[in-house]
Amino acid sequence: QLQLVEAGGGVVQPGGSLRLSCAASGFAFNYYAIGWFRQAPGKEREGTLCIANDGGSINYADSVKGRFTISRDNAKNTVYLEMRSLKPEDTAIYYCAAFWGRQCPPPKAKYNYWGQGTQVTVSS
Repeated sequence: QLQLVEAGGGVVQPGGSLRLSCAASGFAFNYYAIGWFRQAPGKEREGTLCIANDGGSINYADSVKGRFTISRDNAKNTVYLEMRSLKPEDTAIYYCAAFWGRQCPPPKAKYNYWGQGTQVTVSS
């Protein structure tokens, strides 16, 4: 009943771009901040960006600054992650997650709901 569904992943060459989406249903979307996380094989999960209900955002990772942007469409219960200038080290499964609160939490906070992820592969 409570769902977050990611879409938009795929295979892209270095320097390319992708736009991911996270569609939410089954809960009061506007009460939650939404974060994007990623996990590569053999590595710990890493936060990238978070966006609050009012559109305020924070960056969890220096490695994506200037390349990734996050946006939110509350009317559609959807959050987007635009990725550009992609690098091989960006390869990972990307997850969106919802945190109950007006503000984005620290990146290691316990988010309430998680999607199943979408694979992003950056390779030549």
